[in-house]
Amino acid sequence: MTQLFWQSLLAVLAALGTAVAVFGPAIAAEAAILVVGDFDQDSVQLAQITSVSELTDVLPSDWAFQALQSLVDGYGCLQGYPDRTFRGQRSMTRFEFTAALNSCLDVITALMTQVSIEADDLSIIRRLQEEFFPDDLAILRGRIDALEAETATLRAQQFSTITKLVGQADMHLVTPIDTVTGEASTSISARARLNFDSSFTGNDRLRIRLLSGKGNAINGLGGLANASGSDAGNPDNTDYNVALDDFYYQFPVGSRLTVTASARGLQGDDWVTSTIVPFDGPSVADAGGPQFYDAGGSSTNGAGVGLSFALTDNIVLDAGYTAGGRTDEGPGAFDPSVGIFAAASQSYIAQLSFLSDGFLDAGIAYIHSDGSQNFGGPLLPGATDTYAGLLNLDFGGFFVAGHGAYTTYNGGNDFSWTAGLGLNDFLAEGAQLGVYGGQLPQLFGTTNNPFIVEGYYRIPFNQFLTITPALIYGDAKLSTRTDNTGFWGALRATFTF
Repeated sequence: MTQLFWQSLLAVLAALGTAVAVFGPAIAAEAAILVVGDFDQDSVQLAQITSVSELTDVLPSDWAFQALQSLVDGYGCLQGYPDRTFRGQRSMTRFEFTAALNSCLDVITALMTQVSIEADDLSIIRRLQEEFFPDDLAILRGRIDALEAETATLRAQQFSTITKLVGQADMHLVTPIDTVTGEASTSISARARLNFDSSFTGNDRLRIRLLSGKGNAINGLGGLANASGSDAGNPDNTDYNVALDDFYYQFPVGSRLTVTASARGLQGDDWVTSTIVPFDGPSVADAGGPQFYDAGGSSTNGAGVGLSFALTDNIVLDAGYTAGGRTDEGPGAFDPSVGIFAAASQSYIAQLSFLSDGFLDAGIAYIHSDGSQNFGGPLLPGATDTYAGLLNLDFGGFFVAGHGAYTTYNGGNDFSWTAGLGLNDFLAEGAQLGVYGGQLPQLFGTTNNPFIVEGYYRIPFNQFLTITPALIYGDAKLSTRTDNTGFWGALRATFTF
């Protein structure tokens, strides 16, 4: 019998002794009632330890410290949990005991290649492998084989190893409570998006988004979020024809700078990290998202580039440029005789944001447009400049938020704002009850600003389905009709997959 072999065997026995001393009663009590269906897969996802210091819950003062250190330093057959804990005071399962034993037996198997082992010694090793939970070892190996086979099947059947498909479908049922001209009946609007997100380095993203939708907006009030607008220039309203909505590539440069190059789909608030106000997204009416971002901006059909620079962990500077590409905006980004830097319609945005995990989120923004914009009327030439401030005060259970924006255009000026409050986790985890209202950007050709108030309650039924009922009141201020006020009820269902 070689000294090296007996040292290895003693290491195994030491491991068994330590495990039995700490966990023995639990093993004995569990042995009679263990069934395969009770197996907790997380409990056996152990990680090899190269130093006892890696175990955050093992101290030099612990009575078993020297034994653990010996197993690691001398034989390298000690395992811990993925969070680098040993959990020495917790009961262990038979599978965990089997995995630990098998790890030390693997050490012996490796050492056998270095020395000459006598037949009797080899018999002892084989008996240890056969007598200590052979069925459990077989189950563990069977599970590993099944996982490897399943992984191989998934790899063979997936359409891409670097691309993830993310989908969202939104359906709206809108009914007028107080009817206005042309909007006296219950209607449907819907939209579906398919995002193909690819990563080539693990930190970048190439997004190609396909979109299809149909439905009318609430006239003059900015339409419905996550639904289809009535403006023919809005890519959301495709009459259920599939359109390419977004096409951009985003990648980091160093640890604080992110660059986004867009061939289509990004403008205004698409270039900023956050729009600050929490009702942007959960609300049903599109006015929940500050509409000054679209005041005078180029269409989303254009191309552009954006930069996002984290000055600190909480302060972010965003900047973006979009060159219009729609035919009715004049020569644009896709015309080789003009190009992206001389397009008839261009917009620039810069925003400085303070984003925290606590009480205060705030931002200031500047937007300049060189070109034309359609606000419910004919396209009008001329530049616009918008200066805005955004604020969110989070009190834990509820928030108070809003924004104000001042815009100059064609020798005139305009002020728009929203303000609101909301309750997070109201009656259900993840739910949000919110009310906001405000004065929307003025439509070109009118002398007054539309006004809107919305109350909504977003209810997440599970990770795939969210239902949001809402009540919306608005005054469109359109000069083309005498009855501009209306009251609507809306119900939105959002499916993510």
